[in-house]
Amino acid sequence: MVMKRIAIDMDEVIADFIPKHLALFNRDYNENITVEDLKGKKLRELRPQLKEEIMNYLTEPTYFRDLAVMKDSQEVIKELSEHYEIFITTAAMEFPTSFTAKYEWLKEHFSFLNDMNFVFCGDKSIINADYLIDDNVRHFKRFSGQGILFTSPHNINETGYVRVNNWQKVRNYFLK
Repeated sequence: MVMKRIAIDMDEVIADFIPKHLALFNRDYNENITVEDLKGKKLRELRPQLKEEIMNYLTEPTYFRDLAVMKDSQEVIKELSEHYEIFITTAAMEFPTSFTAKYEWLKEHFSFLNDMNFVFCGDKSIINADYLIDDNVRHFKRFSGQGILFTSPHNINETGYVRVNNWQKVRNYFLK
């Protein structure tokens, strides 16, 4: 029997991207922006005059290396991997300097996955999977399988997608 495939995004799905990004920005610009302030928006939309500076954090080669792991993601993905073929898919072409940090992070926190299933790409429509769990709806537009929106502050107003709010909800969706 062939296992179904689940492709899982990295940033804001298994890697907790926002706390570090906000902390650096708040420190450098003497601001006090909170996760609550990001409801329905990205940081660069709140401070469009600083868009380039905000994006520059992400080009720092070590930026992605020490992100926190999303609560319950390791346990749930380990469980899912007994029933599904798991791929971690990250649109790393947006920040090519991130390859090494992202790879090392995945090896550290998801060592139970085969690193041949780590996919560094640009356009995720190339991914041949049954499901794609992602925080960004643009990746569902040309994806041939079922898109599953992982809730993040910026996508809170998106509708029309299967949505999961956390990793326990992912477990319920796939292993009920």
